[in-house]
Amino acid sequence: MNNPTLLKNLRVIPDFPIPGIQFQDVSTLFRDSECLRIMKEETLNFYKDKNITKVVGLESRGFPLGGIVATELNAGFVMARKPGKLPGEVIEETYEKEYGTDKICISSDALCSEDIILIHDDLLATGGTMKAVCDLVKRFNPKKIYINFIIELTIEGLHGRDILDNNIEITTLLKI
Repeated sequence: MNNPTLLKNLRVIPDFPIPGIQFQDVSTLFRDSECLRIMKEETLNFYKDKNITKVVGLESRGFPLGGIVATELNAGFVMARKPGKLPGEVIEETYEKEYGTDKICISSDALCSEDIILIHDDLLATGGTMKAVCDLVKRFNPKKIYINFIIELTIEGLHGRDILDNNIEITTLLKI
């Protein structure tokens, strides 16, 4: 955890998207081949023996590494997206945000009760979106659920881990 190469290459953008926020920009990690390799290998070390059958990636920064990890685990990849972005029948979950509500969707036929699922996203801050995706995934009654993030923000006032199901194993590559 907290690999120095990842930390060195992580770009922080002050006052984005609003003043006072120190935005952790993972795009710099994705465009560097060494960082991408490190993220892939460290994530695989957590899950290589867990018999994962599906990786659910959250829109949109959960897609790149989620897809790579799914391929390496010989698992399927499922996209969790905003409304109107997935074709066909979807199920959705509404969740609270700072200033209102939002929704996240998964294709209604994407998962089943036989699946062992890894849910992946780039960043854990308040945890609202991940909780919504977990609640969605639980509707399929899978055998097991795991959660992984590239970054977990541990700064004062952010307690994203606290709102997630404490029976689900959560791993992160970087704690900041």
